Amino acid sequence: MSTIAPAPARTAASVTVGTGPLSIDDVVAVARHDARVDLDPAALDAVGASRAIIDDLAADPQPHYGISTGFGALATTFIAEDRRAQLQASLVRSHAAGSGPEVEREVVRALMLLRLSTLMTGRTGVRRETAATYAAILNAGITPVVREYGSLGCSGDLAPLAHCALVAMGEGEVRVRGTGSDGPHTAPTDAASALAAAGIAPLHLGEKEGLALINGTDGMLGMLALAIHDLRMLLATADVAAAMSVEGLMGTDAVFAADLHALRPQRGQAVSAANIRNLLAGSPIVASHKGPECTRVQDAYSLRCAPQVHGAARDTVAHAASVADAELASAVDNPVLTPDGRVESNGNFHGAPVAYVLDFLAIAVADVASMSERRTDRFLDKARNHGLPPFLAHEVGVDSGLMIAQYTAAGIVSELKRLAAPASVDSIPSSAMQEDHVSMGWAAARKLRRALDGLTRVVAIEAMTAARGLALRAPLEPGAATGAVVDLVASTGAVPGEDRFLSPEIERVVEAVSSGAVLDRAGAVTAVA
Repeated sequence: MSTIAPAPARTAASVTVGTGPLSIDDVVAVARHDARVDLDPAALDAVGASRAIIDDLAADPQPHYGISTGFGALATTFIAEDRRAQLQASLVRSHAAGSGPEVEREVVRALMLLRLSTLMTGRTGVRRETAATYAAILNAGITPVVREYGSLGCSGDLAPLAHCALVAMGEGEVRVRGTGSDGPHTAPTDAASALAAAGIAPLHLGEKEGLALINGTDGMLGMLALAIHDLRMLLATADVAAAMSVEGLMGTDAVFAADLHALRPQRGQAVSAANIRNLLAGSPIVASHKGPECTRVQDAYSLRCAPQVHGAARDTVAHAASVADAELASAVDNPVLTPDGRVESNGNFHGAPVAYVLDFLAIAVADVASMSERRTDRFLDKARNHGLPPFLAHEVGVDSGLMIAQYTAAGIVSELKRLAAPASVDSIPSSAMQEDHVSMGWAAARKLRRALDGLTRVVAIEAMTAARGLALRAPLEPGAATGAVVDLVASTGAVPGEDRFLSPEIERVVEAVSSGAVLDRAGAVTAVA
């Protein structure tokens, strides 16, 4: 699975974690670009004050959930004071039960940062040193090994967070940021050695701290934040690819007029239409078939309706961002310390709000990719590409051109349709029926990450195909913005010519899309929002 990673220069060098919310950009900066994490001193004071409440309750002979009792279905079991440290450690060890492939480094860093953000609200009752340890682990480039399977999304992302808490205790496996050619991809090592090398003392958990470290939706929220960041770039890039296709397929730009889109005042649609309008402005190819001699009445939906589909996806991202912003401002734990000093059980760890929008985004991703693939296919069909050679082949009959590149896009789109099936409706009971309804938000996030990778590849194949089609329109020239992208694609080696090993060319264009280079190249010429 590829990682979409715009240039580090766009991100903050450090992020301060306090009682207020983090932003999506903060999450990206720490998770993807290793921005330093600083702790707000005033927030640390609030953490200390809430810890004093927990210490008082721990001395109370009456049982208090999560402090002097067992957990989940064992919530009524009183735990003697001399066994509570063992209780918290046992909780973390038993819940660190993930299985499968390792989760990506950026995802683990995101979930650790978001758990730290909740700890710093002063609503969880942890000690100052517990928050400081999480910040130190992030700053040292130590990444716990977290496994793919283990979270049902309620009570939050238990297993992934437990793997991180285990590392803070000096147990489990980690990867350490490399300083040489290996970069972040160092071999797994034991947590105790990595912490010792970084001068970080392992935590000995006090009352409630085990619960506070694992009760949260931080994994699914971290993946949502990363996905929103990436989709904002990818949807703008989809507008670029669509404009190239409209141009290369001799389409009209009249349907993108602002007054037409004002008749249906959907915000995202207006933005996408403006992008395509700007990208096609001054295009000699578009101008070449304007006027009364043009016999074409309407372009195909995949060309004409691109703003409607891309815009709806943009609006879906905007809705997801509003949910993410609310979650980033949340203190998710159970039990939680209220501002007036009460310790209350609650259900805020349920991941439904995040899971729903993760599934919603997967639907939008599948549809945008589906339309992109249809534009690619039109370029290759002699009956529909308005004078270009079949499959954009160099020597028809001898060369197959981009025939199989379209197969690749079609295969990805088919998978994206399967990935669009919602995970959030697939609840399964657990914990002796105490946790009898779960969100499956982690699963929704995992499939969205795969879907984003697929969308990146489908848009790249469209951009590569459109660039070849535009090159074959010579001596007609594309517009300045689309022409700049044609030049960028050509620099990767993806140019018209005899058949050759195509896969490396596709991967280079995929990298140009995923890095933001395609969008940057077009945006250097004209406004692309």
